[in-house]
Amino acid sequence: MATETTAEPALAPEQEGQVIEMSAEDAIAAISQGKEKILHEVRKVIVGQNQVVEDVITTFFAGGHCLITGVPGLAKTLLISSLGRALDLKFRRVQFTPDLMPADITGTEVLEEDRTTGTRNMKFRPGPVFTNILLADEINRTPPKTQAALLEAMQEHQVTVSGVTYALEEPFFVLATQNPIEQEGTYPLPEIQQDRFMFSLIIDYLPKEQELEVVNSTTSVNVQDVAKCIDGYTLMLYQEIVRQTPVAEPIIRYAVELTARSRPGEKDAPQFIKDYVSWGASIRGSHYLILGAKARAVLSGRPYVTIKDVQSVAAAVLRHRIVTNFRAESEGINSEEIIRRLQETVSPPKSGL
Repeated sequence: MATETTAEPALAPEQEGQVIEMSAEDAIAAISQGKEKILHEVRKVIVGQNQVVEDVITTFFAGGHCLITGVPGLAKTLLISSLGRALDLKFRRVQFTPDLMPADITGTEVLEEDRTTGTRNMKFRPGPVFTNILLADEINRTPPKTQAALLEAMQEHQVTVSGVTYALEEPFFVLATQNPIEQEGTYPLPEIQQDRFMFSLIIDYLPKEQELEVVNSTTSVNVQDVAKCIDGYTLMLYQEIVRQTPVAEPIIRYAVELTARSRPGEKDAPQFIKDYVSWGASIRGSHYLILGAKARAVLSGRPYVTIKDVQSVAAAVLRHRIVTNFRAESEGINSEEIIRRLQETVSPPKSGL
């Protein structure tokens, strides 16, 4: 039986920038309304891709990072920059190339001379990682050394250059894209780095009617402007409210069971996992299933988490954490199919949560 938890009074900013106390219910209602405002603004420039937009917003409110895979020309950059404007956050884009160096992302020290005194000193010049939203475009096109330069920033929200650690501005998000078409000359992200991303999303072609709408809007003279909905400080307060949202123990057990059974070495792993999976999801899988479910519930205006919230984020959380083997590849079975079978195998709590 889960213990009932009473949420502490939440904080919310007034228009003047002061902070006031509000009940958990009012705070969750404010978050849900904020999400609808963001969606309204993003819809001015983004047509379709409802699930991807919903998942990226969920990532922001959960405080995670996101990996987006899709062919060129599907408005990945426009989506992310539009969300940055709606959230009033600084946005920078880095085009990853084979000759990109770690210092091109984190920054470097340069020798500067004081013209008045003639003295020379080393001064740190921050790289593009010093922003709120970093779009790592085609992250699999740069060598592992440069890919690894993002690891400390993503996990610790800081970078270390020449032995000196510099804190990044909060909130901080990395949204990386991959092109699934061209694989020549690319460097697939190692599993350890993919594990740092909360969600892995697939963006696909639009239906013809929506593509027609896109062509009409992008070839006209009317340019839609995205208005600011909330700022970074408010977003961080909302992230704290998401983390404070209580979750019943049976739901946590369900998330842990779903993740654990994806590992072929697990005693209770289904036979299809042992047959088709090389490596299952890590503990971060369980962590992000619950954190993503919390964000999903709060964004829907609910102060409680259900099994459906966990199931709604399962594919995005687990698809890049389950590594299939050669047998699965030869039989056309991918991680999406593995996740579908897992959800059919793992029974939800009988309480009906």
